[in-house]
Amino acid sequence: MTTTSYLPLSAEEASRYNSRVTLLGTSGGPPWWDGSDRAGICTAITVNGSTYLIDLGEGWGPRFRQSGLGPSGFQRGLDNVKAVFITHHHSDHMVDYPNLLLLAWHNGSNGLKQPIKVLGPGDRGALPPIFAEEKREHLPEVFHPASPTPGLVESTQRLLEAYALDINDRMRDNAKQDLREIFEFQDIELPGDTGADPNGSPTPGMEPFEIFRDENVRVTAILVDHRPVFPAFAFRFDTADGSVVISGDTGVCENLVRISRGADLLLHECIDMDWVDGLMGPDSPKPDPNLMQHMLAAHTSIEQVGPQAEAAGVKTLVLTHLVPGNTPVAKWEKAQVGFSGNLVVGEDLMNFGIGTPAKREESVPTDGRLPKRTSVPAG
Repeated sequence: MTTTSYLPLSAEEASRYNSRVTLLGTSGGPPWWDGSDRAGICTAITVNGSTYLIDLGEGWGPRFRQSGLGPSGFQRGLDNVKAVFITHHHSDHMVDYPNLLLLAWHNGSNGLKQPIKVLGPGDRGALPPIFAEEKREHLPEVFHPASPTPGLVESTQRLLEAYALDINDRMRDNAKQDLREIFEFQDIELPGDTGADPNGSPTPGMEPFEIFRDENVRVTAILVDHRPVFPAFAFRFDTADGSVVISGDTGVCENLVRISRGADLLLHECIDMDWVDGLMGPDSPKPDPNLMQHMLAAHTSIEQVGPQAEAAGVKTLVLTHLVPGNTPVAKWEKAQVGFSGNLVVGEDLMNFGIGTPAKREESVPTDGRLPKRTSVPAG
């Protein structure tokens, strides 16, 4: 069990930490939620001035600019971003992925010393089964049968081809750098024969496996239960200051508990099942058993998330990817039941410092007096 509870900090307070977490978007989708200004799901982890993004939901770009994480000044927004990690291929987690690729020219990334690495799930390998097939009057046709379950690398290539006109124009008329020099794309490969049957167990017993490492952070991944989407990952970021886990979208599963053990901060998705039942349950005006079964199996409810965090032994649980995005905070706070640690209901642009704050750089006054304070107390 960790010994420190992490509380939200202002951007200025968080900037004093070598490792910090910023919630750029806290809403799950894909609906647009009335009465909510939460952006789509996106999280930033910044270590020693380098930023790592997890998922690129709707509106992450403007939130990134608002966060102040990028260098100040026009056309320098993305220069601190070193890597991007996609948990799974649902649209609400990567609908603004094209914005990263196509707007990088205009928000920094002009002549980077190293490319931004983008990592995400590989090809599923097989189509998922059709839910309640025997009850459907019309079965869906396979969309793009030549390659119906592409991974990140192939999906990215298709996106770039779709915008060939814009890309060619920018490179020829504006002398922009080749996007293939700005980004490096990689499918996350599962270890051994894990995932050989994508329609079998979505979370076979496994240990977290390393997918990325640099001078600031080691990133490990594990499969989580977001059936029928596969692969779907949770990520753990270990730095010299502490550890952060991003659950991705998942139902209750042992793999999520396994990768979260001993982490300082667990950012976990959450869904309001009362809302689900009222909208699409059997007694609702428009029952939708197809979507209902997905919501029940592939997400974690308010009642379930606290016990899951307790099993992992984390001290601080931050709820994010909130569905619906307009559920009152008081309702989300009921997730405290079954959890003995510190619960925080995430909000866009909320910050957390990991570890202890770095010493403040202060000069000695010319009159020889020492500064009043040489370090910043923990938040």
